[in-house]
Amino acid sequence: MRTSQRIVSGQLALVFSILSGTLTSFFLLLSVTSMYVDASGSGTAGAGLVTGALLFGTVVAELAATRLMAKYGYRPVLAAGLLLLGVPTLLMLAAVPLPVIAAVSFVRGFGFGLSGVVTGTLVALLLPPERRGEGIGLSGVVESVPAIVALPSGVWLAGHLGYRAVVIMTAIAALAPLAAVLRLHAVAKSSADDAANHPAGMLGALRGGDVRRLTLVFAASAAGAGVVAAFLPLAHGIGASVASAGLLAQAVAAAAGGWWAGRYGDRHDHDRLLIPGLALSSLGLLAMFWLSAPVVVIAAMCVFGTGFGITQNAVFAGLIDRMPSRMDTASALWSLAYDSGYGAGPALFGLFATSTGYPAGFALTGALMLAAWPAALRMLKTARPLSFS
Repeated sequence: MRTSQRIVSGQLALVFSILSGTLTSFFLLLSVTSMYVDASGSGTAGAGLVTGALLFGTVVAELAATRLMAKYGYRPVLAAGLLLLGVPTLLMLAAVPLPVIAAVSFVRGFGFGLSGVVTGTLVALLLPPERRGEGIGLSGVVESVPAIVALPSGVWLAGHLGYRAVVIMTAIAALAPLAAVLRLHAVAKSSADDAANHPAGMLGALRGGDVRRLTLVFAASAAGAGVVAAFLPLAHGIGASVASAGLLAQAVAAAAGGWWAGRYGDRHDHDRLLIPGLALSSLGLLAMFWLSAPVVVIAAMCVFGTGFGITQNAVFAGLIDRMPSRMDTASALWSLAYDSGYGAGPALFGLFATSTGYPAGFALTGALMLAAWPAALRMLKTARPLSFS
């Protein structure tokens, strides 16, 4: 009888605490920065500029992360990421012009990107291989809490305590986990050695057909998630309460779907989940054509969230399976696919939704996501046979 190792070790608990602090810092200020810029007179264009700078900084960091980790080790890069995420935020305690806020957003995005790649790598390294998918699902649950709590809390705190209070809390949330980083000595050393022995970059990894297909499937799914996060609150025909409930349903369903996908994938095959994950994500957005029905919106977000959670878990586990000695690269590719899709989806949606309207725009997004179907189908053909032993 096989005995399973426990998932959460003391070291992994430290990584989870760092992950929680990083995401709390990111989400607390995400909407508040846009509100601050808009209120200061820069309008929607200014809000879009700072959000774009944040995303651009994240992507640049993800492209550079593997080389930085190979040269300096995981612990120094993680500490640098937290410092870059937290310290520049304090500049916003003073009344600063839009270019400074955009620069701060870029630096914070760079720090967030570094932290995300390192924590993702450490999660994969610290999990027992036979329960890695389930552990990644548990990590997704940990990540969902700041997204659910910190994002609306930042807006509420800004309205009741003012922007300065949110800025201070944001900096503290990023800098407090530095204490946990100091306790990652053993993990950081072995991880840095591993990175140094496998210095090939992400472009080299993408030459592998399976890796490229996994990245494409996740980018397509993340594009839908970006559209939902950016435009559901703005959609005409639904109230603010319905939009909030829809976003909450999506986040909870994604966490549940990811955890289930990890357990299933560990026992059978992660690649088998790409088709159902992509299909559910697409179906959820297609159902948003009936945007005027609140029950349909909530149900559609549950379906979409489940599919998105399944896909993000299956892709990360699949990348690690194919690059077991290059988990830093696997984490960076996963993060890059996430942020690229998350940013590109809303950008494209904004172009065609002005002509089609929101209901048709959501449905069209769901249909376009199926462009990744051939890649997912190819992965299914090479999946290992089901085993019920």
